[in-house]
Amino acid sequence: MVQFTVEEENLICMYHKSDRRRTAANIRAALPDMDEDMAALARQTADKLDTMHDADFEARQFHFTDE
Repeated sequence: MVQFTVEEENLICMYHKSDRRRTAANIRAALPDMDEDMAALARQTADKLDTMHDADFEARQFHFTDE
C-alpha cells in the first residue's frame, strides 16, 4: 500500500480529478508554475500515484490538512 505524507496528500486534494491518472497528470501539468522544492514534492507525489492500482486510489479517501 502506498503511503503519502501530509504534504503529498494535500497536493492530491488540490489537483484531484476523477481518477488516479488524471490526478497525476494535473499535478505534472502544474510543475512549470512551482518553485523547485514544490516541484520536487509534486513529482514525487505523481510518481507514487503512478505506482498505485486504480482500485486502491478509488478506495482511498484523501483529506486536506492545513497544519
